[in-house]
Amino acid sequence: MGGLEAGHVKPTEHDYEFWEKNVDAMLVLLTSKSPKLMSVDQLRKGIESLPPDAYEKMSYYERWIFSITQALQYNGVLTTEELSRKLEEVQSRYETEEV
Repeated sequence: MGGLEAGHVKPTEHDYEFWEKNVDAMLVLLTSKSPKLMSVDQLRKGIESLPPDAYEKMSYYERWIFSITQALQYNGVLTTEELSRKLEEVQSRYETEEV
């Protein structure tokens, strides 16, 4: 968290997972194409609004996707109902039937 002692930062790179690349691309598209559907400032505000325990538990891109989702709902691009339906649809793809 900003201003708190965090110790030494290790400047290392890693291979990004496919979903992380998708989140990054999504943000670029949402903030740079006309009409802009959200701002980078909204991304920052959404991340900063996370409670400290959630912030600590979430990865970098999990924070991003949380903030993007909140901004799109706030801006009227995406409704809670649409998001819920899509999440249920995706989740059903991964549910296994009991034998």
